Amino acid sequence: MEFPDKKINILLIEDNPGDVRLIQEAFKTSKIDNIFTVVNNGENAMDCLFKRGNYAECTRPDLILLDLNLPQKSGLEILEEIKTNPEFKRIPVVVLTASNADENIQKSYGLYANCYITKPADFNQFANVVKVIEEFWSNIAWLPSSILT
Repeated sequence: MEFPDKKINILLIEDNPGDVRLIQEAFKTSKIDNIFTVVNNGENAMDCLFKRGNYAECTRPDLILLDLNLPQKSGLEILEEIKTNPEFKRIPVVVLTASNADENIQKSYGLYANCYITKPADFNQFANVVKVIEEFWSNIAWLPSSILT
């Protein structure tokens, strides 16, 4: 599915500046516009979603990319808050993390993550994973109309 005039708002919740840069660079070659909001800890993520304090101007995301290992509030805590909140539960959440621990995978899906992806260590593989995420969520998957409007 193509959205030629649609800008996809992505909330990237990631505390590693190198990973942030890589993810943003990989999305730059996209055929559709991507607008990134980047937060580097769990408290700021929730402030952005609820438009509190310094994040009052945050745009509602169409897609959330979530690392699990975050300061102040874990990715699992954030995922639980998102998926139990009627206002946010339809927003797709892609867990993109370094952990391949079965416990984290089980907990993430138990909290209704839409996808769980382990970050590859190799730069080219990491860039490819990000491209696949972008292709799937912007061109293949259908998002609820309440997210796209």
